Amino acid sequence: MRGATLSNYAEVAGQVGLDAAGMLKRFGIDRRVLVDQDARIVAEGVVDLLEASALESGCETFGLRMAESRRLSDFGAVSLLITHQATMRDALMSVVAYRQLVNPALVVEVEEHDDVVVVREELLLTGHGTMRQSYELAIGVLYRMFRTVLGPRWRALSANFAHAPPADLTVHRRLFGPICEFNSDFHGLTCGRADLDASNPSADPNLALLAERYLRSLPATEERPLSQDVQKTLYLMLPIGGAAIGRVAANLGLNERTLQRRLAAEGADFAGLLNGIRRELAVRYVANAALPLSRAADLLGYARQSSFSRWFAEEFGQSATAWRQSGAGRKADFLNL
Repeated sequence: MRGATLSNYAEVAGQVGLDAAGMLKRFGIDRRVLVDQDARIVAEGVVDLLEASALESGCETFGLRMAESRRLSDFGAVSLLITHQATMRDALMSVVAYRQLVNPALVVEVEEHDDVVVVREELLLTGHGTMRQSYELAIGVLYRMFRTVLGPRWRALSANFAHAPPADLTVHRRLFGPICEFNSDFHGLTCGRADLDASNPSADPNLALLAERYLRSLPATEERPLSQDVQKTLYLMLPIGGAAIGRVAANLGLNERTLQRRLAAEGADFAGLLNGIRRELAVRYVANAALPLSRAADLLGYARQSSFSRWFAEEFGQSATAWRQSGAGRKADFLNL
């Protein structure tokens, strides 16, 4: 992640009584990242820092408090392009296109359904426990970006969180209003299609062109392994039933044999990556008591609940129902932290 991810960490830490420098040191993060927005930080360290900060301060909304004071400039060089795009759709696509310069660990997917648009966010950190604070920070930043482009009166249709609500909703209502939906089956927000096509009053096509040229002139970011791109695609396509190897390969502009050969060269294989993503998402979905297990099966790409039930029992050593009742998901998150 870019150092900008923690640009106002010290401010919020101070508000809730934490020693920011001490917390950063504990998680191996150089405190110079607080002033160097383009410094690179190991994503797992940031996630663990935010979760620990929330736990030790007793502030369930630590990540969201950080989002409240975010500015568009925190997107770095991409902010100039966002500011001068003709529409919100163009601005959002800029974030998608240049995500490596914004936050390589975050994937944004835009789905359009009639008059409603779903903007989903996923963190590409497999094998991790709870990421509540990181998701709330990401959703809050996305929401503020929309309002910066479309104006302070803009409102989303919903702000969606896959986790349970906090005990106190004051911060959520202050930032989003009364539109928060918890225990959702995705992280992100929804808005009207017309919002994406609304004109940006600050747009300047000449400055947008200059910004695009500047971004293209920047040194290429480090090349990502194909396995990471496959994981990203699986995160996005699995919940909508598109995780077959042929469809994933096509999405990446490859044929199946090439995909399998290149993954093998990296010491990975498609079935293993798919199973890893399924396990990661299963913990989220099954731990969510408000989500029917039949829906969890759908989101994990199983056409039949019986197939999902067999897979879950093999992977987790007990039925999904027993696992949910035991509170194993919450215990796993706590132990990971």
